[in-house]
Amino acid sequence: MDSRLPEFPTDWQRALVLVAHPDDPEYGMATAISRWTREGKRVDYVLATSGEAGIDGMEPAVCGPLREEEQRRAGAVVGVTDITFLGFPDSELRNDESLRSALGKEIRDRRPDVVLSLYRGPAWGPEAPNQRDHIEFGNAAVAATADLPAEERPRWLFENGPGSTHRVAVTEEDVQRAIGSLAEHDVYLQVLDPDTPVAEQARKQVEMTCQRDEDGGIWVGFTRVDL
Repeated sequence: MDSRLPEFPTDWQRALVLVAHPDDPEYGMATAISRWTREGKRVDYVLATSGEAGIDGMEPAVCGPLREEEQRRAGAVVGVTDITFLGFPDSELRNDESLRSALGKEIRDRRPDVVLSLYRGPAWGPEAPNQRDHIEFGNAAVAATADLPAEERPRWLFENGPGSTHRVAVTEEDVQRAIGSLAEHDVYLQVLDPDTPVAEQARKQVEMTCQRDEDGGIWVGFTRVDL
């Protein structure tokens, strides 16, 4: 375990994951979510879009429902059953009043102890730019949370991305469940990389988000956002 990072808070019962598209929770968060639901904590997902522009060659009217169903199956693998799609247009998200208001309402209605959202930075690393939807959405999630009255805000807000401030210890079981969760995005991943089996794609992506210490410990990182 990396002693330089403090442990993610554990004294909570409800988390709300706010993301832009189907599969966003599976790229980096699902391993930790698996641990939390195993421990009896409740985790809900709210997605701004249905990802209807996400599969090349597929009409949005077909793609959206398909990706919603893939997301529901993916959530179920890691113990998440409350999944809401807000209906904003895929690839056209903006940090505007409409999106901030919708996210604020979800937080007020659900009263989570902790909110987790997307990395807002311009790039994940050299030659790895972040998506505009993610940047716009992440900034909207932070603004929506900050604008709430103090008594309606969550105790913590974290984002998933580089520059972690906290770590969540996970098990090999959680890693495997996260891989299975991402693999439920079967059609999306087949089109994304037709030359690589879906299970292999899922394993590679999940393993990239997990840190393994010399003593065998496994952990994933999150970055705290100060409001």
